[in-house]
Amino acid sequence: MKWVSAYLIIISISLGQFDQYNLANYPIQRNAIEMPVSTKAMFKSLILPGWGQVQNKDPLWKPLLFAGVEVLGIFSSFRYENRAENIRLDFEAYGDNHWALERWYINTQRIFPDRWKEIIVGTHKLGLKIAGNYYHTDRLAELVNNYGWSEIAVIRDRDFYENIGKYDQFVGGWDDEYDDPFDTNGNWFTEKKGNVESIMLTKRKDYYRSLRHDSNLLKHYSKYAVTVVMINHITSGFEAAWTANKKAKKIPEISLYYNPVNKWGVGGVQINYGW
Repeated sequence: MKWVSAYLIIISISLGQFDQYNLANYPIQRNAIEMPVSTKAMFKSLILPGWGQVQNKDPLWKPLLFAGVEVLGIFSSFRYENRAENIRLDFEAYGDNHWALERWYINTQRIFPDRWKEIIVGTHKLGLKIAGNYYHTDRLAELVNNYGWSEIAVIRDRDFYENIGKYDQFVGGWDDEYDDPFDTNGNWFTEKKGNVESIMLTKRKDYYRSLRHDSNLLKHYSKYAVTVVMINHITSGFEAAWTANKKAKKIPEISLYYNPVNKWGVGGVQINYGW
């Protein structure tokens, strides 16, 4: 869908340029409009980078350059996306194996003995499912009085995998051996996050966060590669049109605006360039 949207934007830009022509100036044969050579070259390169350069009979290095960027960009995007997806499966499996709802409920009472109920309610919530009904963890203290742990299932969706690694509220769910007080050498520790905030970590939570960070970083790289591909299409299209006009000896027309108020009589410069 992203690719389709990008192509539509490119074609819209191209049609906007083509619409500037007076179509009556071009020969019509069998109800068809004969496009200028430069417009053909631009359309070809917008569709397939390097194609317009081939039409212009440019040096071989030029179409190969645009085609090479295209292939490299597409390959890089898929490669980064696949690697990100594989790591996502890894960190989700790691979270499934080392984070548990019951452990979180019990450890939260040990970590925050004076305000554990407030922490359970918290500012972030995990989804719960009990006998076909849906709840959130802000009601967990109430629910454990009415149901056994085997009946309470945490919903492991996107929010779940983000929350257990991001917020101190859920640190108690990790299965590291608990040590109190926390210190830099123990299984539980705090790490400075920015200038004003520290985050509570366990060794397994820290490893989980590193996996998730790597996956997200690779997804960004994949998006950057797509951006390069789209820029390559646009650059190739406009370069093909420019070169075609240049070979046809169509150069920009420069004219001056007359302004009687100005000392030199010049009110501005206008540059017209058509293709």
